Amino acid sequence: MVIFVFLIAHWYLSLFGQTFYLHRYAAHKMFTMSPFWEKFWYIFTWVLQGSSYLNARAYAILHRMHHAYSDTEKDPHTPHFFKEVFSMMWHTRKVYNGVLHGTFKVEERFDKNFPVYPVIDKIADSWFSRLFFAGLYIWFYVVFATEWWMFLLLPIHFLMGPIQGAVVNWAGHKYGYRNFPEKDHSKNTLIIDFLMLGELFQNNHHHAGARPNFAAKWWEFDPVYPIMKLFNALGIIKLIPIKSTNK
Repeated sequence: MVIFVFLIAHWYLSLFGQTFYLHRYAAHKMFTMSPFWEKFWYIFTWVLQGSSYLNARAYAILHRMHHAYSDTEKDPHTPHFFKEVFSMMWHTRKVYNGVLHGTFKVEERFDKNFPVYPVIDKIADSWFSRLFFAGLYIWFYVVFATEWWMFLLLPIHFLMGPIQGAVVNWAGHKYGYRNFPEKDHSKNTLIIDFLMLGELFQNNHHHAGARPNFAAKWWEFDPVYPIMKLFNALGIIKLIPIKSTNK
């Protein structure tokens, strides 16, 4: 029981860091925040992603490319040029590493207006940090696992960030329904969005990339949006009116 609580907590907390901070803040700037809170959520995202840490600048650039070139050959993570998800993930990894290490030429329009903390990145993106967190996961399983097969869940912890991204980009552009006639293949995969905190409302999001609420119809629910409204009321963030934000 403890192992499953840990897995679920790690999954959703890591996913929250990705959707709230990396996606909605770093990539889209749906809200502003003070320098204190920006650094706080930067560190929060690092700690919760742990061994699968994703750099905010590289994430933001790849996601902006994804919107600009959705489901074309220039899209860093479309499922429509690959036979299975692993090939797509490998291609995304190559583009991500190219952006991160300066070997991939980035268009100027994508390479600005995101949080950058070089000291934190140097630590978080190091093998020491990744192996440290991987060791923590293994230690937790050694202490609390009651069956041998539970250790088969460890790779989910090790690769959580990329796994979550793969689910969104594969399922969200192949399976589901469309509310809006976008030029790409984006879809709303409502049936499994409870696993992804609103991220699988891809068609809605590609239709209105600046909109902080990824749900568009009355039967859809984006669980992160009420949290953003609460943070806005508490002064942690300041939501930007949609009309003043670019898609």
